[in-house]
Amino acid sequence: MTKKEFIAASEKVFMNTYKRVPVVFVEGKNCTLVDSEGNKYLDMVGGLAASGMGHSPDFLVDAIQSQAAKLMHVTNYYWNEPQYDLAMLLVDNSFADKVFFCNSGAEANEAAIKLARKYGYKHFGESRYEIITVSESFHGRTLGTLSATANENYREGYKPLPGGFKQVPFNDAEALEKSITENTCAIMFEPLQGEGGLTPASTQFVEKVKELAEKHQLLIILDEIQCGFGRTGTMFAYEQFDLKPDIMSLAKTMAGGFPIGAIVATDKVAEAWKPGDHGTTFGGNPLACAAGVATVKEIIKQNIPEKAQKDGEYLKEKLDGLVEKYPFVNKTKGKGFMIGLELDFPGNEVVERAFEKGLIINCTSGNILRFVPPMVITREEIDHFIQILDSIFSDMK
Repeated sequence: MTKKEFIAASEKVFMNTYKRVPVVFVEGKNCTLVDSEGNKYLDMVGGLAASGMGHSPDFLVDAIQSQAAKLMHVTNYYWNEPQYDLAMLLVDNSFADKVFFCNSGAEANEAAIKLARKYGYKHFGESRYEIITVSESFHGRTLGTLSATANENYREGYKPLPGGFKQVPFNDAEALEKSITENTCAIMFEPLQGEGGLTPASTQFVEKVKELAEKHQLLIILDEIQCGFGRTGTMFAYEQFDLKPDIMSLAKTMAGGFPIGAIVATDKVAEAWKPGDHGTTFGGNPLACAAGVATVKEIIKQNIPEKAQKDGEYLKEKLDGLVEKYPFVNKTKGKGFMIGLELDFPGNEVVERAFEKGLIINCTSGNILRFVPPMVITREEIDHFIQILDSIFSDMK
């Protein structure tokens, strides 16, 4: 089939949940994608930050092939070695004592919500259930995580949503303090928002979270599904604050794009669960965990957090040059390899023009171009990306 025929045939069988770009990708390596017609594209989206170590890296292909030949799935009624190996990597490289594996970021946040509520129930009774989240957050598309997500665009048509959530403006310490009641069990937020426009948590806000959590015996839940595993310049973004969370949700880069999710927690909180309180059929399967072990080890081996810090600063400096050059480019946002460029007009046209020039980018919050490339990107590729973006802006003057 031609590309046009393939897309037409696909539209007949797929539900209309994505506004897809008219391209069929068939191959990828590092930061380059290749479509069905042989065209090459520089990928600055990286599977929405999931392909953090590039497309089909040799270490990941080898790990998946090797594990697939031995054991792909076994129920969590039994132990398996790759699951233990990945759990130990997460514990050894974070604040956490315990791990629960699932299949996606939304499932990880569902697990975090359930664990926090079970902890509140066990220690304070049925009235301790409410979770405070923040504006412009995104925690997933299940009904539970939609309730935690403070963005009406994702909620429309799905109400009534489960209750027990309250939203406050992000980085508003005063509003956060006023929102706490005897029903509050946890505060949940992203250290650096992804869908919400690449806005980082402020030091003042984080300090207030810590203060209130200690004062009211609340849990701190951090959603590091997008910003974790080195992307912001440290292994996990919470390390850039004087903060130790109680629960952290993870996914995306953890297995290099292979589906996986997890929550990690302290012993104190994890002990709220007993057998039967939560579970999953596919979560923590040997194949996904083998991919996770290979990916996390490679992140450590290549010192990706340091690379994200240094080359992320290089990327930001180049983008700042465009801010100075074009009056309609307002500012850069974010850090490391999780950077946004704020425009004073909707960014969809820029995304479309970039695609025509062989560049894959993304727009979030209407007017913020989001760049979450594979973290193996080279400075030469960054320069090429800037050249394309510069030429697009030049044509739009």
